Amino acid sequence: MTVTTLHEEIRELARTRDAVILAHNYQRPEVQDVADYVGDSLGLSRQAAATEADVIVFCGVHFMAETAAILSPEKTVLLPDLGAGCSLAASITGDQLREWKAKHSGAVVVSYVNTTADVKAETDYCCTSGNAQQVIEAVPEDQEILFLPDMYLGLWLERVTGRKLTIWLGECHVHAGIRPADIERWEREAPDAELLVHPECGCASQAMAFGSERTQILSTEKMVDYARRSPKQRFLVATETGILHRLEKEAPGKTFEPVREDAVCRFMKVTTLEKVRDSLVEMQHRITVEPEIADRARLAIERMVAIGA
Repeated sequence: MTVTTLHEEIRELARTRDAVILAHNYQRPEVQDVADYVGDSLGLSRQAAATEADVIVFCGVHFMAETAAILSPEKTVLLPDLGAGCSLAASITGDQLREWKAKHSGAVVVSYVNTTADVKAETDYCCTSGNAQQVIEAVPEDQEILFLPDMYLGLWLERVTGRKLTIWLGECHVHAGIRPADIERWEREAPDAELLVHPECGCASQAMAFGSERTQILSTEKMVDYARRSPKQRFLVATETGILHRLEKEAPGKTFEPVREDAVCRFMKVTTLEKVRDSLVEMQHRITVEPEIADRARLAIERMVAIGA
């Protein structure tokens, strides 16, 4: 079956089921192309909260579908493949966070959205890379902040906010693999290009310290916006390679190259068009969150959705 035929079948099923299809920027190109909305975690969370559709098909990873289920408990949230996990979300459990909090009485907990519902339930504020700086700046300066789970995003936040954070030592296996040497190589070898760097990368705080005017540290959504507006024609991109498809669509005629060809998230790539179709045919796999956990997690997520551009 061709991609076009699958797209047509999925769109018809979505109409029949009154479903909205959400796809993360790191999904396969053909999955992005069939979605109603493509974006980063913050944008997709806002779409999940605002949709009037009865069904949300979340082409992303498990924690994203959980977040949608928490924000829209009356909706049916489907994840096309239950194998769509996240190495970063797996780096801390609810029990570990409760133990950490007990050692830091009175601290404000800020959790990156790449966490399980159980962790979010123990959290004061959630954030994404797109609004993490604004979230940190919203916390009174005299409050200790426990930031989790991504240590590279935490280190970058310390630099841009001037706040000292207590940081959990978690990492995304893809972004951690993009190192300062990769950025330095491209600084030398591509003097005509701008560098777009995700703050989860293992090079982000060093890239900021390096201070090149050609280096922009941005969430994936802000990368798209920046590339549209920039007069530059060539960009080197330091994040998961799935974003290249959207960049090429939204800024046609410009050239986008990955800093590392192997920056590929195996979890983001398990979702295929066939699995999206099957999820709508079989109404599988439904993602639910225990009401007590969802109720506790909702406030932190709603704060995330409300803060920042």
